Amino acid sequence: MSDERLVTASRVDDDAQYESGLRPRTLDEYIGQDKIRENLHVAITAARQRGEALDHVLLYGPPGLGKTTLAHVIANELAVAMRATAGPVIERPGDLAAMVSNLQARDVLFIDEVHRMTPTIEETLYPAMEDYHLDIVIGEGPGARAIKLSVEPFTLIGATTRTGLLTSPLRARFGIVLRLDYYTAQDILEIVLRSARILGVEIERDAAVELAARSRGTPRVANRLLRRVRDYAQVRADGRITQEVADRALQMLEVDRHGFDEIDRRLLLTIIEKFGGGPVGVGSLAAALSEERDAIEDIYEPFLIQIGFLERTPRGRVATRRAYEFFGLDSPGRDRLW
Repeated sequence: MSDERLVTASRVDDDAQYESGLRPRTLDEYIGQDKIRENLHVAITAARQRGEALDHVLLYGPPGLGKTTLAHVIANELAVAMRATAGPVIERPGDLAAMVSNLQARDVLFIDEVHRMTPTIEETLYPAMEDYHLDIVIGEGPGARAIKLSVEPFTLIGATTRTGLLTSPLRARFGIVLRLDYYTAQDILEIVLRSARILGVEIERDAAVELAARSRGTPRVANRLLRRVRDYAQVRADGRITQEVADRALQMLEVDRHGFDEIDRRLLLTIIEKFGGGPVGVGSLAAALSEERDAIEDIYEPFLIQIGFLERTPRGRVATRRAYEFFGLDSPGRDRLW
C-alpha cells in the first residue's frame, strides 16, 4: 500500500526518471542539512589534500531525505566514480569481491539498506573496510584454501533507515556517522523553487509555500507533489501554479494541510477509536490496519511522531492531544510519559 501513496517517502517507479535530473551535484547545491554539509566539506577537503580515501560514511534517517543523493554528492566532491548496490542484492561473498576488486583508488562503493546484508557478507566486508584486502576461499571441503586479495583504498557509504538493525562490528567500522533529519519548511521551499526552475514550471511563491507545507519535511514528497500539481495546472488551468491552483490540486489529491493522506488519518483514527487512544503494540496496530509491521515503523510512524501526533512509548503507540484536536475530538488526557 505504501508504494501507491502520493506522500510516501519511499521511492516509487515514477520517481526514478525525475530524481536524477533534480539531484544536486555538489555540497553547495545541496539544500538543507547544514551541519552534515559542513562536516562533509571538512572531511572531503582534508581527504583530497592528503590524497587519501575518505573515511567510510554511514548515512541514516527516514526514507526520502536524500541519503542516496548525498552519496552521489560525496563521490562528485571527491572527483571519483561511485558504484551503487543494495544490501539484499549482495547474495554471495563472490558478488561483493567482484564489486570491491573493480574499484579504483579512492572510489566510492554505495550500499543502500546496508542493514540487510547477511552475516556472511558482513564478515567478508570487514577486512576490506579495515585493511583493504579480501579473504577469498577457493574450493570446497578439505581441499579448500584461503587467499588474500588486495584491493585499492576505497570509501564505503552505507545508507539505512534502521540503525538499530546494524550489527555493532559493522557500525564501528564507519568513521563518519551522519543522521539526516526532516527538512525545515524554509529548506523545502527552496527545494520546491529549485525543482520548479529545473522542470521549467512557473510557480508563485505563495503556491510553493503551500506545497512545502504539505511535503512532510521530505524532498522526495515535495518533488512528487510538484509534478502532480504541475499536471493539474496544465490540464485545469493555464499551466501556471498559483496558490489557488495549488489548493485545488492538493484538495483533489487528498493531501491536507499537514501533508496527511487517507492512510495517515486511518492509522490515527484506528488508535483512537479501536484502542482508546493507546497505548497499543505495533503488532496489534499492524493487524488492525492489515499492514506490515515494518511499513508502520519505517514509513508511517516517523513523520507522525516528528510532528507530535503520535508517541512511541515502552507500552506501545499513543495518539497525542494534537491527534484528537485534528479530528475535532476531546482528548482523554493521554499526553504523558509511560
